[in-house]
Amino acid sequence: MARTYRQGLYTPRHPEKYKGNINNIVYRSSWEYSFCQFLDNNPNIVEWGSEVVAIPYVKPTDRKVHRYFPDFYIKYKNKHGHVIQEIIEIKPEEQTRTPTMRGRKREQLLVESIQYVINIAKWKAANQWCKQHGVNFRILTEKQLFKN
Repeated sequence: MARTYRQGLYTPRHPEKYKGNINNIVYRSSWEYSFCQFLDNNPNIVEWGSEVVAIPYVKPTDRKVHRYFPDFYIKYKNKHGHVIQEIIEIKPEEQTRTPTMRGRKREQLLVESIQYVINIAKWKAANQWCKQHGVNFRILTEKQLFKN
């Protein structure tokens, strides 16, 4: 499924479930918009937020500390009734793998490689932060978002 770069503010149907400013729920793609709808309307979702958690990480390109805002924070009840908390990042599958030359110009490969290294640093910091806070970290791609 093609990723559309539709951006905007999401208005929740169930604002009581949203953690954060309900007037500033940002989505940066149609995939994120669809995920907002899923979270908002799913009765098993207890609480959710968009870019509400700031995780410090060292950016490898300048070796300075920056803040990473993962796409979503969610708290939900699983099928056994246990409450689970997760930090979710939504990315195209191709951005979760090391870029290759196949079909790319050198400049494009360089840009994608730099972004990949930055993402890896963010995800490593997110994993560490989540372990310290008893939260799971997951990257969702189109394979998980659009199974059927």
